[in-house]
Amino acid sequence: MTVQAWLAVAVFAVAYVFIATEWIHRVAVALGGAVLMLLIGATDAEHAFFSEESGIDWNVIFLLIGMMLIVAVLRRTGLFEYLAIWAVKRAGGRPYPVMVILVVITAVASAGLDNVTTVLLVAPVTLFVCDKLGLPAAPFLIAEVMASNIGGTATLIGDPPNIIIASRSGLTFNDFLNVMAPIVLVLLVVFLGLCRWLFRDAFRHDSAKVASVMAMREREAIRDPRLLTVSLVFLAAVLGAFMLHSVLHLEPSVVAMVGGLMLLAASRLDPDEIARDVEWHTLIFFAGLFIMVGALVHTGVIGQLSQAATQAVEGKLWGATVLLVGGSAVLSAIVDNIPYVATMSPIVADLVRADGTPQGNVLWWALALGADLGGNATAIGASANVVVLGIAERAGKKITFWEFTKYGLIVTVITVAICVPYLWLRFF
Repeated sequence: MTVQAWLAVAVFAVAYVFIATEWIHRVAVALGGAVLMLLIGATDAEHAFFSEESGIDWNVIFLLIGMMLIVAVLRRTGLFEYLAIWAVKRAGGRPYPVMVILVVITAVASAGLDNVTTVLLVAPVTLFVCDKLGLPAAPFLIAEVMASNIGGTATLIGDPPNIIIASRSGLTFNDFLNVMAPIVLVLLVVFLGLCRWLFRDAFRHDSAKVASVMAMREREAIRDPRLLTVSLVFLAAVLGAFMLHSVLHLEPSVVAMVGGLMLLAASRLDPDEIARDVEWHTLIFFAGLFIMVGALVHTGVIGQLSQAATQAVEGKLWGATVLLVGGSAVLSAIVDNIPYVATMSPIVADLVRADGTPQGNVLWWALALGADLGGNATAIGASANVVVLGIAERAGKKITFWEFTKYGLIVTVITVAICVPYLWLRFF
């Protein structure tokens, strides 16, 4: 590797330590790391701000802004309180059944939407539930974001890495549903069992608070029926456009921004007030993180690591499959899985072509499972994780890097391990 590449690795490693230890706020670390990457020449303005492969992913940034605007308007209708009371009543006020309902809703929604959109919609409901029942919010939010990453694995549109893989491989929506949905259902059942064990200390409830919530009437939570109707129409239109992406040829970011701005105009609410609800710190952190990871891509660090690993197992399809699942999980825990998959997919395409058999497509599924599920391992492994940490901090329910990661590592190891025999039984 070049001197710049080694310097980029050093900058990223130091920044990662600061993010993990939280000695300095993660936004300051991400911005500082991005500036250093520019100063040492590991990337430049063109690559940092305008490159699709090694710079800020503006599609992610604008998708988040658009959906945050929609959520900010919805918050003023009382919809989240309505859904929270409904969930508590269906669960009889018992904490674990409440978590099961929220986790299943999150996982299913993430298969049809992207996981970031899903957690933006579910997190406010969760905060309300936990506040009313006197429960710690962190375990519920952590469980939901992990469920969103698991559920998003099931479909082509559920997680951005899947879209990249589909465009490179030619695999269809039905291919993803056929191969990924069965294992995701298994993983979701296993995950619900893990939740009962991992978060057992959170399932202590106050009978008086449960009774007070059970006495509430959901309909009374709706504060502005007109605004709710307008908001749901816009939300349905945005979600419909997401699902018709292949027909409309509109980027999700464009759809979300147009929908968010049009809803803001139709809502007649104060734009300054709505803008205050946007998670600007989270967006800035993403920008800095994208630049740092992009520098590793630009200097060839990630590409060399990926290529060296795949060359070691060239011609050994099962060995390559296992390495791709495990290696992708590890790397996606450290860097964002979007640039990782963008870098790795040409290498996998070469390996699939070299194999020359239909069985070779197992490598694409190995890459998808490892990258998607590996995002659960750490607090910055997936975009949805960072978004939820930002929402929690803004609500005064801060989740630390290690609080998330100590659960994430267990979930990732178990879910990825289950995928290995599944791929063997399915393709070998």
